[in-house]
Amino acid sequence: MKRAIHFVLLLFLSLLLYSYADEAFDVRQHLSTVTRYGAVKGIADNSFIASNIPDGCTPIHINLVARHGTRSPTKKRIKELDNMEARLEVLLRDAEERKLSLQKVPSWIQGWKSPWKGKLKGGELISKGEEELYDLGIRIREKFPDLFNEEYHPDVYAIRATQVPRASASAVAFGMGLFIGTGSLGPGRHRAFAVTSESRASDLLLRFYDTCENYKDFRKKQEPAVGKLKEPILDEITSSLVRRYMLNFTRQDTSSLWFLCKQEASLLDITDQACSLFTPSEISLLEWTDDLELFILKGYGNSLNYQMGVPLLQDVLQAMEQAIKAQEEKHAPGSYEKARLRFAHAETVVPFSCLLGLFHEGSGFQQIQEEKSLEPPPKPPQQRNWRGSVVAPFAGNNMLVLYSCQANSSSKYFVQVLHNEDPIPLPGCGCDFCPFELFKENIVYPHLKSNYNQVCMVKRETPEQKPSMASKLSQLFQLFLGNDATASSSI
Repeated sequence: MKRAIHFVLLLFLSLLLYSYADEAFDVRQHLSTVTRYGAVKGIADNSFIASNIPDGCTPIHINLVARHGTRSPTKKRIKELDNMEARLEVLLRDAEERKLSLQKVPSWIQGWKSPWKGKLKGGELISKGEEELYDLGIRIREKFPDLFNEEYHPDVYAIRATQVPRASASAVAFGMGLFIGTGSLGPGRHRAFAVTSESRASDLLLRFYDTCENYKDFRKKQEPAVGKLKEPILDEITSSLVRRYMLNFTRQDTSSLWFLCKQEASLLDITDQACSLFTPSEISLLEWTDDLELFILKGYGNSLNYQMGVPLLQDVLQAMEQAIKAQEEKHAPGSYEKARLRFAHAETVVPFSCLLGLFHEGSGFQQIQEEKSLEPPPKPPQQRNWRGSVVAPFAGNNMLVLYSCQANSSSKYFVQVLHNEDPIPLPGCGCDFCPFELFKENIVYPHLKSNYNQVCMVKRETPEQKPSMASKLSQLFQLFLGNDATASSSI
């Protein structure tokens, strides 16, 4: 009798825990790079304790590299959602013709219309995205009041954006928050400010991926292979959806429904429609496939992905060195730059994070310095550092704050990196408050071995490199197909 009671209690507790875990799972935190900033801001490594800034240390310059805020789906993806509407009707008709019960079919599917139906354009910054950047501007001013206490001048507070409207609109929203109350325009006492852009054809700092011929060749060749890598996971989940809802979903349907889930959850806060079709474990796998694509095509999966971003890293270093020179030579306030604020895309933020050595697994920093490709992030349920939702959510950002510590005997200048506004340790320094000379020596200089033209314009593919990529793809195929014991030991 006691055993029976114990069994019932254990069963009850396990069901309770499972229910709690299911309830605690917030899909809005698992949408890879479609994740909204507010869903993941503040989600940091709990084991890391940020350094206390020593007394006498004052910030003298900020470099910001930020992604644009939450945007609407692009024109191409809006068309995909329009097709999804027609496809769901076909699936329901097919079920009826096969005389299957529709009791298992979620009610929202019947008569579903795309929220973006009829839109002729897409990709623009939406109001949630405007708020993300506006609020970020306010918080940065509040966090560093002494840096933003001078009269505005574009040479003191330089704001740059790519020519893509959602990036420049993000820069404007940020500037409105940053300079609120400092002007004479309207009730909010706003002020005008300048946002400068380079032509897309020559923007080596923020759109280096558009001008790097070797990268464009690499991406064109690898995108089909990455699509193939996703197929086993999509097929596995498609089979589960067919069994669960008795509809003849295809692999493409599953992919489109996952895309719809991401758009509904991120842009509309709807989590009980497309997202509810998937279990938390399925969402984790789908998220991982997106993170894997990000890793291979934009991150540590190929050193070219971040090598081409070296001009941006050099620009950051130059801004710091100019600020130090102004400090040493005691330039008059208002005569030198105090902030360089950049607004771009995931394709900018992700390589820049890699150049800093952030979010790699284990001991990858040495390989990054040697400009070698890293092994892909492990498959769920294994833990991983590389998550698109953290590395580059909408409005995701890296801030490099330069401090003057004149009383310090070992180093007068330090760099602190904040990722999504939280201090993060730099592998090349072993902490988040890094002596400037160490930052240059361990993080910047190893990447300066070759220039942009060598990386992007000179044909660099050699016979030795081809098997390397093929080998990695082979390992990934094994991993996808379920050979976890083999894969986890080598990946």
